[in-house]
Amino acid sequence: MTPQISENASSQAATLARIESIFARQREAYAQSPMPTLEERRRHLLILRALLLEHKDAIAVAISADFTAHSVDEALFAEVMPSVHHIDYTLKRLRRWMKPGCRSVSLHFLPASARVVYQPLGVVGIIVPFNYPVNLSMVPLVAALAAGNRVMLKMSEHTPRTAALVEAMLRKGFAEDHVAVVTGEADVAAAFARLPFDHLLFTGSTPIGKRVMRAAAENLTPVTLELGGKSPAIIADDIPLEDIIDRICFAKSLNGGQTCVAPDYVLIPRGKLEDFIRLYKAAFNKMYPTIDGNADYTSVINARAHQLLQDWLKDAAAKGARIEKVSDETVSDGTFRMPLHLVTQVTDEMTIMQKELFGPILPVVPYDSIEEALDYVNRRPRPLSLYLFTYDRALQERVTIRTHSGSMCINEALIQVGVDDLPLGGIGQSGMGQYHGHEGFLTMSKAKPVMRKGRLNSMKLMYPPYGGMIQKWLMKWLMR
Repeated sequence: MTPQISENASSQAATLARIESIFARQREAYAQSPMPTLEERRRHLLILRALLLEHKDAIAVAISADFTAHSVDEALFAEVMPSVHHIDYTLKRLRRWMKPGCRSVSLHFLPASARVVYQPLGVVGIIVPFNYPVNLSMVPLVAALAAGNRVMLKMSEHTPRTAALVEAMLRKGFAEDHVAVVTGEADVAAAFARLPFDHLLFTGSTPIGKRVMRAAAENLTPVTLELGGKSPAIIADDIPLEDIIDRICFAKSLNGGQTCVAPDYVLIPRGKLEDFIRLYKAAFNKMYPTIDGNADYTSVINARAHQLLQDWLKDAAAKGARIEKVSDETVSDGTFRMPLHLVTQVTDEMTIMQKELFGPILPVVPYDSIEEALDYVNRRPRPLSLYLFTYDRALQERVTIRTHSGSMCINEALIQVGVDDLPLGGIGQSGMGQYHGHEGFLTMSKAKPVMRKGRLNSMKLMYPPYGGMIQKWLMKWLMR
């Protein structure tokens, strides 16, 4: 064994031992304080809020370094701002969420009372993806802390600088037996998923989500899977393209297209296809007059992801697709910035119509009737989001009822995930479970039913031996 291999093996063993040690300490700490008070939870959230605001500029710098180039403004309004706003939203409602809920008791159980008590689950694991490393670590952390849990965060190995910053930031405000950050490669993530958490939340791709679920199943750990998939944007014939083109362009361009709820492909009336391409190019070039060196335009995360997107475009072109770049500008700034590619004449045999397009590629599929468009969507795995562009209220209701998706947004794209009071969650291949808002608190809590009776025992009338006159009368009365 070479010294390098021996050193790596030793480092890996130390990391895995640390993970197990943190988990054990969090379990013990939870046992000592299983039900934090409202005041304690509010204090934890306020600490987190202060840390985020204190480090907001450093967060933008770290994310940009991890991406080779990332818009500072995008880091602030898509990473820090939603996290802070979600804390504010939660603080205003936490007292009400924690209050036990009264439930009714059937007449034959009286005298008795029933209620639901919301208890922390215990130790929660959160596996964070690379694309929004702060938003997708902090927002689920808010839900977990609001519900009174201890939390372990596994940050993505693709954003090491951001991971190191988040770890240092949280250590300022939280003991490691309360909130801890774990870093490392895929083997560390696999070991993390195998821990017997009381809940495990994973955000990432569908294939990795399946592995996480298999690992969690060994411990019967409940999981929330926030996956991706191919989120369609359906443009109806009645709506002027000029009204909506910039909305779609922004949603697809944000974070370099690396957003799980970004439009993955567009369905458009056949007669509007060429106008869509023309207007889309104009909208993109207005937002991003240049790509090379443009501080507003975020890079693809790394060389491997960039090459994968290029390979998919070559595959589509070889199978007959028409590919149009919104700009012919050459990128020579040392980043992996990539102009958006509009792709038409696509078929199901092309990789871009089979894989989630986590980057600046947008297939545009023409249709001849809205029924054809709905059938196209419904024959495919259920997406994380669905976007519909129409002013026709009857059609809005029809598509809402006729389709399944994790979320739906009408006449806008992407921004529904920023509405704190709406849950976020997939369905089928796009995930399971949900968080954000009240649903996040419920996901991270055990809603424990509690029934209470006093000295009077009316149930004695139903005890054996059976067949007495009073029992017969009661059974007849209760099942009348």
